[in-house]
Amino acid sequence: MTINDLQKQTNINIQEKANLIWEIATHLVGFYKPHEYGKVILPMTVLKRFDDALAATKDKVLATYKTLNEQGYEGAVRDGALCRASGYSFYNTSNFNFARLLADPDNIQVNFDDYLQGFSDNVKDILANFKFADEVKNMVKGNVLYVVIQEFNSKKADMSPDKITSMDMGYIFEELIRKFSESYNEEAGAHFTSRDIIYLMTELLISPEKDEIKQNGCYKTAYDMTMGTSQMLGCLTERVKEINPEADLTCFGQEFNPETYAIAKADMLIKGGNASGMKFGDTLSDDAYSGYEFDYIISNPPFGIDWKREKEAVEKEARLGYDGRFGPGLPSISDGQMLFMLNGVKKLKEGAGRMAIIQNGSSLFTGDAGSGPSEIRRYLIGQDLVEAIIQLPTDLFYNTGIATYIWVITKDKSKRRLGKVQLIDASKCFVKRRKNIGNKRVDLDNACIDLIMQAYNEFDNKEYCDGSLVVESKTFDNDYFGYTKVTVETALADESGSPIFKHGKKQPVKGKTDNEIIPLQEDIDEYFKKNVLPYNPLAYMDRSKDKIGYEVPFTRIFYKFVPPRSSDEIFAEFKVLSEEEAELMKEILG
Repeated sequence: MTINDLQKQTNINIQEKANLIWEIATHLVGFYKPHEYGKVILPMTVLKRFDDALAATKDKVLATYKTLNEQGYEGAVRDGALCRASGYSFYNTSNFNFARLLADPDNIQVNFDDYLQGFSDNVKDILANFKFADEVKNMVKGNVLYVVIQEFNSKKADMSPDKITSMDMGYIFEELIRKFSESYNEEAGAHFTSRDIIYLMTELLISPEKDEIKQNGCYKTAYDMTMGTSQMLGCLTERVKEINPEADLTCFGQEFNPETYAIAKADMLIKGGNASGMKFGDTLSDDAYSGYEFDYIISNPPFGIDWKREKEAVEKEARLGYDGRFGPGLPSISDGQMLFMLNGVKKLKEGAGRMAIIQNGSSLFTGDAGSGPSEIRRYLIGQDLVEAIIQLPTDLFYNTGIATYIWVITKDKSKRRLGKVQLIDASKCFVKRRKNIGNKRVDLDNACIDLIMQAYNEFDNKEYCDGSLVVESKTFDNDYFGYTKVTVETALADESGSPIFKHGKKQPVKGKTDNEIIPLQEDIDEYFKKNVLPYNPLAYMDRSKDKIGYEVPFTRIFYKFVPPRSSDEIFAEFKVLSEEEAELMKEILG
């Protein structure tokens, strides 16, 4: 059996295990709606995995706990000792486990509560954010708590570490999360980014360093400022380990939704990852990683969502200028996605950091010259931080069908990319799904990702095709995206047509002020002589009002004119159709 065959079999086993666990939800029918099953299944899966993992050292933990209490130890010292006794970064000091709970059905609720209270604080934190106490009450009310625990203690739910590795357990948990997200349907996109998009983002992040990682491994850090269920961090770790199993990637993340934060932290604990690096809170107003720098940043922040709740905190930090995160400017209050972009830039490791972040189209062009969004683009492009922007196909996300873009931001541009930005149109590079999930109607398969990466790596001006898949790449100097917004006035003139001066200055005609958008790559005076004066000889520029702006006119750059069909061609087709219609009528009427 080949390695690929073994991997396929492993994937089948993982999916089968997840399906068996998910089937336990049949006992919740009537008390829970399908999209609510995960509220029980996910935390119970976490508990059962921990229960099975702790079984071998249960007696040792209980003995250690008794000794520590007798000697008066508490806090960090006690936690450290109990973790060493358990062999994991978590423990449980209750006399109960799943098997012992089932031995006393009459007291299942009070005993289960004792069991839950016996866990270490990091597990209690997960359960609190799952709001699991409420779900226990619901299960008691529905008289299903005992049967759910019984099902999780059955052979099909055996999650012992000697039978399921941490990595495979992580995959099983992710498969359960996927089922949970699919049951959410159109709501899923608020918390879940499909893996095909994440795989492309991971390739964009590690591509320049792939050979180095393969040969020498790495010790790097990764951060997701809107981590959701931490799937992006999981996929990035998976890819780095795939390149070199000895590579070390320590993950950090922050999430504001309690339930998805709980899933992320549980996932990290299950995988044996950096669970303490999963922080709860609002990244914009309560930054858990102030002063940190990371090698990789991968994120899909919300777009089209206002930042009114964070307004006071954001504006306070903006007043710090470049000592804070929002020095370049602030976007419109109605859409905070560019604030996340600036947060990421601040946290990129100097001379090494790379970020892949998803944005919608508004980050490319909204805002006049001098506005917050324009100033943010001016900073990102002017400081040579933007390596590439990739337009994705529409209908790729669970909760939106709009055009989306991956921005690749770096503080470590290669020599050939210095002073340049690469734009890649991958909007026609997709495969259609057999079954839609919410708004997600298309996928990026391996062929799609390979074609996009070929365009990215070659850094050329050309079109790439693979069957029906099409990707186009174009490269530009940074200042191509900049322009000067010049105020143009029309001078008052005397009877002879000569401009009227006052204090040595031309006097403008009120109500005739206009503006010219002049690319930075063009000479302003020459542009004015060529494009304005021939049509208005009395026009003059008020250069004191100049404003520099930046935009990325992605649609215009990749627009392809399709000439309309000629009238002769249309007439010829009409004639053929008329003849076919006449023949059909003859057949019908005999």
